[in-house]
Order: sequence, then C-alpha cells, then structure tokens
Amino acid sequence: MSVPTPVASRRVPFPVVDEVTRHCLSEEEPETVHIEAHLPGVPDPARLTAAFTEALRRHPRVLMRETPGPWYRRRYEWELTHGPDVDVVTFPPPGPDALADARARALTHAPPLTASPPIRVEVTRADEESGAVLVLTVNHTALDGPACLRVLATAAELYGGQDNAPATPPPQRAPAGPPSPGRRVPSPWVPPARVARGAPGPRPGNGLLVADLPLPRRPAGAPYTVNDQLMAATALMITHWNGEHGARPRPVRVTMPVDDRSRDADMPIGNGTRLVEVTFDPSELDADAVPLLLHRTAVRTRALKALDRPQLGHGAALLTAPLTPVAWRRALTRGLRKAAGPWTSTTLLSNIGRVPYPLDFGDAGRAHAVWFSAPARMPRGLTVTTASTAGRLHLALRWSGSLLGAGDGDRLLGLFEHYLHATQEATP
Repeated sequence: MSVPTPVASRRVPFPVVDEVTRHCLSEEEPETVHIEAHLPGVPDPARLTAAFTEALRRHPRVLMRETPGPWYRRRYEWELTHGPDVDVVTFPPPGPDALADARARALTHAPPLTASPPIRVEVTRADEESGAVLVLTVNHTALDGPACLRVLATAAELYGGQDNAPATPPPQRAPAGPPSPGRRVPSPWVPPARVARGAPGPRPGNGLLVADLPLPRRPAGAPYTVNDQLMAATALMITHWNGEHGARPRPVRVTMPVDDRSRDADMPIGNGTRLVEVTFDPSELDADAVPLLLHRTAVRTRALKALDRPQLGHGAALLTAPLTPVAWRRALTRGLRKAAGPWTSTTLLSNIGRVPYPLDFGDAGRAHAVWFSAPARMPRGLTVTTASTAGRLHLALRWSGSLLGAGDGDRLLGLFEHYLHATQEATP
C-alpha cells in the first residue's frame, strides 16, 4: 500500500459541501453518518487501536479540526494535525444492549469538529462469546461514508496484514441514454411530494431500522441495475405510504449521491459525492407497471450520472464564495434552506453498492455485514441507505423523529421489501 505524501499546508479552507453543511448544523438532528461492520471474531484492543491510528496518518485529510476564528472571517478552515486529539477507538463493556446503545449515540452525538479527527469507533459485543461490531460515527460536515469506509479498509489491512485492495473496479460513468420513453419528467419547479407524517416519537432526533435482505435478482439481459431496482422500490414505497395517509399525489423526487472517486489508497478523502435528483410523475408510479418504471428509471439514472456538474450545483458555489463574512453567509444559507423546504427532494437513496474491500481483520475475520445510514433531517425526514456484502443487501431506514415513529419504520420496511420483490418479478 502506498503512503500518501504528507500535507504541506497546515490549514485547508472548507470546500463547498463542508461549508454548506456547517452553516445548517442542528443540535436536535446531528449530521452524522453511521457505519457498522460485523466481524465473526474479536480484534485485539491494542492492535486495533494502533491500526486505526496508523490508518489516520496514512489518510492525513482525516486528521483535522475546525480552526477557530472571528465572526467576520471570510472562510471556515480545517487545521490539519499530526495525530488525533482524542481516543478514536473505544471498547464499551459487552452487553445485550451494547450495539443498540452505540447506534443511538451515532444518531444523537456527532464527533465534535473542534477535536481531530471528527470520527469515532466503538467496538461492541453482545456478550463474551459473540463477535464484535465496529460502530463508526462520522461528522458529515467533514467526511462522507465512502471516505470513511476507505479509512476502515486501511485499518483492516494494517491490523490483519492482508491485502485489502478493492475487489471491484472503480465506478465508471455510464453513457447517457435516450430520453425517457413516452413521459416528460416533471418540472423541477413543481414542489415534490413530502413523506406523509406518521406517529412521531416523544423526542426529536433520528430513528433507525436496519434489515438484512436477499440481494435482488435481475432477469438475464435486464437493461437496469440493482440501483435502479432500489430507486423504483423507494419511490413506490413512498407513494404507497402517502396514499395510506391521504396525501395528495405529487411527483416523487429522490436525491441520489454519485461517487466517481477511485477506491484505492489514494482515494480523495472528504465529502466527495455529487448529488443528483431522479424525479417521477405520480402516473409513473404504478405498481402494475413495474417493468416500464424500471426502464425509465435506468434511462434517467444513466443520464444523471453522466452529467458533469458541481457537487451541490452552481448555486451552492456562488453561495459559498468568500466575498462576505461567514456569519453573513450562514444566515443567508439557513434562510434559503428554510425557504426552499417545499422544493427539497422527497427522500434520499444512498446506495453504496457492493462493499469493494474485503475488510479482512485477520484473526477477527472478515466483515460479513456492513450497514450505513445517512442523516435524515427535515424537511426530507427519511433516508434509505444500502450496501451489499457476501451476497446480502444491508438496508438502513433512518427518519426524523419529528416526522415518523418506530412503528412507521416497520411499516415502511415492509413496503420496501414488497416493492423490491416486485422488481425481481418484472421482465425487461
């Protein structure tokens, strides 16, 4: 494994995504990415801590903290550090609730931006006989899920001594397809559907439900991908849910992160995904016409992936231009975010795809399940995150506690499974 060249500059201005996220932080709904890797065995604490510490040094863009400054400064800046300020890896006592407690902390307590690095790892066990679950919590202002997964793969290689090079090739942009057959995509100026309110819990914050599902099958020669099946199932799930709750039919708009970065040791670390939006007219979301829906979804996702555009669009680049103090830009960004609430996409589907690394921790074994979850702040209020490992689909539904409750999550999961199965029965 090659070791990246040490960073010369000790300070790095916030990129566009980092700044926009920083402006919109909320204590009630922290912007965290949650990752958990399930191992059959138990790693040695000292060796695992040493492996993670060295992995951070090999990806120095992770070792950073926000630089304090006056309100009139023109930029937020990251200060790169030589080592961690805090103990990154901790080992809570084993117990039947250890994993649930770590998941809850991942949703409610973001690693602070003032201490390097903005990531923590909790090694949990149900009892003395069970394997370990590594629960990683990432402050999304600084890093995204794929970047943190790259750091985890480096730690696995350093711990186990086995090559953890990507087992799959880097993502490639597919060529844009022809226009969607027989249907105009709804205008982006039309406010999309909102997820209908369920039975919110007593506390704000995010709720989470994870599921281990069979990887969806595709007929031989199908023109669509597993990602397209997940996209169609997500749109149909929300349409069905909203219909049950008496919501007026509106276009469903699904935000989809696109990641073009390499997966090797030189992968750029940070927030590196582009966000595109896939829109469906209500008339397209017909559970009796799934094959046509899959075809249209495939055409649209191919075209969107082929687009060359800034991560958050051209407007965000203008909004973060260092022409005025960051305090003024923060107030403007928060105001615009609130005003644009009705036009925010219905939901977000983040499909990590097949986990590209073996995640082989030597004597602790290879990860046999990996879950991710993305923040679910209002007004979107619901995110769907998927990854696949060992031929299984690992799904996480995450929602805002001000919109949905635990029982709502169960119902949405049932609907998702139903419509995902329907995509397997479709013929191209």
